[in-house]
Amino acid sequence: MSKNCWEFKKCGREKGGIKVNELGICPAYPGHGSDCWLVAGTFCGGKVQGVFAQKHATCMVCELV
Repeated sequence: MSKNCWEFKKCGREKGGIKVNELGICPAYPGHGSDCWLVAGTFCGGKVQGVFAQKHATCMVCELV
């Protein structure tokens, strides 16, 4: 089983994470940690990403995928 994206990326946006106060809880948490690319509004590359169609190319080069 693969790691959840917040464990792999160490973004701190999981419940209780160090960045929750600043950035909020990631919309992929808790049920989409291994398929976060399917969830709109995830945070990657220093900014909030859009819907799947907009972020597909970025997500396909991520080490998690």
